Amino acid sequence: MSFSSLTSSCCCSIGWSSSSLFVQLGFLPHGETGISGYSRRKLGLKRFARACLSSSDPLLVKAARGYPVSRPPAWMMRQAGRYMAVYRKLAEKYPSFRERSETTDLIVEISLQPWNAFHPDGVIIFSDILTPLPAFGVPFDIEEVRGPVIQSPISSEEGLKTLHPIDLEKLHFVGDSLKILRQEVGGKAAVLGFVGAPWTIATYIVEGGTTRTYTAIKSMCHTAPDVLRALLSHLTQAISDYIIFQVNSGAQCIQIFDSWGGQLPPNMWELWSKPYIEQIVDAVRKKCPQIPLVLYINGNGGLLEHMQGTGVDVIGLDWTVDMADGRKRLSSGISVQGNIDPAYLFSPLTVLTDEIQRVVRCAGTRGHILNLGHGVLVGTPEEAVAHFFDVARSLKYDECEDSMQETPKLEV
Repeated sequence: MSFSSLTSSCCCSIGWSSSSLFVQLGFLPHGETGISGYSRRKLGLKRFARACLSSSDPLLVKAARGYPVSRPPAWMMRQAGRYMAVYRKLAEKYPSFRERSETTDLIVEISLQPWNAFHPDGVIIFSDILTPLPAFGVPFDIEEVRGPVIQSPISSEEGLKTLHPIDLEKLHFVGDSLKILRQEVGGKAAVLGFVGAPWTIATYIVEGGTTRTYTAIKSMCHTAPDVLRALLSHLTQAISDYIIFQVNSGAQCIQIFDSWGGQLPPNMWELWSKPYIEQIVDAVRKKCPQIPLVLYINGNGGLLEHMQGTGVDVIGLDWTVDMADGRKRLSSGISVQGNIDPAYLFSPLTVLTDEIQRVVRCAGTRGHILNLGHGVLVGTPEEAVAHFFDVARSLKYDECEDSMQETPKLEV
């Protein structure tokens, strides 16, 4: 099956009011980031040359690239965490989330907990999208009730002065953990890294933490657009460097979480999120052309067609999008991930089995990574998670089916 390139929709033009502070800090006009070699050309979806394919590549990497596989690979967002008794026991001993997510031995141990229990096809590093913030000048805390707290939100030119290029030495625990995970997992599963998208990270920095309204940052789009563009540009460069760092440390696939991108109307997402994701994709492609990139947005039903224009290889669908409809709306040249409703893991196992089979049929026989449509919920029965992966391993694509758009025949 041949995969044709997709042509990105045109980036919206962004106006700019120059400032000596912005230039001094390295923030360039018109939404540019200063990433070497970046062009404002329309980005097409860059599929991988067949020469890149190796028989030793993990199943998940092959599926992300759109190559034929025998079954859909499977992993779960938040597959390590509080639903696991072994994690809760460890958290009692190490109650600080920052300590658990910034100490190499603990990161590795927690990342491997679901691998040891369920053997998913992807082992994602235990971390947080806010982990790199202190490395480029934004300290934060995590409080038990409030969650992430940034004591000095950025909302003005003055606030931008605290930012500096990302110091990857301060993130050595991420690199060290990925190297160990590659050794521990071997070729039996793909080691996954992840980052937050610039818009999503900016929401925390501008709002000062978690928000339900996003009023501060949405207002900033109109009241201080130059400051917001400068912040997003800085984040774009830092996140690009961080992805490349993760890949060089052992990550075989990277997921970009634009978790709060779904809070924007599509036209605003085109202005304030998409261009910066495009720039990240372009920068990573130049340094790590073999690495599949996944883009996930919570509440992405209104953004699917816009998302595929970013140049990523895989689009994660949340559970509110019907998989069959999502496939129709997206080009056959792009892979998809998802999208079981996490609540199904609380249903009878026979019901969960039926839903997994339905989603896989709708996704087709190529370019599908089985996952939830959001993270594992607290209180999810571990036996349901085990069943999810058992069912995934039992599925076999009919080798005669060669089209992602056709319904696969499944053998259970």
